[in-house]
Amino acid sequence: MPTGIDKVDIAICDRLQRDGRLSNVKLAQQVALSEASCWRRQKRLEECGVIEGYQAILNRKKLGLGVMAFVQISCTDHSEEATAKFESIIASAPQVLSCHNTTGEADFLLQVVARDLDSYSRFVEKVLRALPGVSSIRSNLSLREMKTTNRLPASEILSI
Repeated sequence: MPTGIDKVDIAICDRLQRDGRLSNVKLAQQVALSEASCWRRQKRLEECGVIEGYQAILNRKKLGLGVMAFVQISCTDHSEEATAKFESIIASAPQVLSCHNTTGEADFLLQVVARDLDSYSRFVEKVLRALPGVSSIRSNLSLREMKTTNRLPASEILSI
């Protein structure tokens, strides 16, 4: 387990992942702590960066974002300058939900949402094809989303 993090901290994190609006009173009850102790632990987890923030989880389809694409990007230019520009453009593109520098055939794997195929096509043309040093763009469109979560598995953390 990471240094300074114990089973109670993991229990707090697990409960907050499930319900970020959980009151301190209910959270303290669920992890068998006093309210003050629970509040102090939660603040410490926030301050050390284990808890990065709180947000609502939105249903992309109900908000009209019907296309989910997984995009593999290969680059020919791996210089610091090209990589910094690539990262800056990707970081500022709201359609990109995540971007990972990966091993394998592609250099980067992106998760991208769009309203429809026309919107996705415009994103590819205006943003992805304008990226510096890109040699290949491969898109895989999601036909059906079977599972999506941002919750980290407490059981894996506890087994470390």
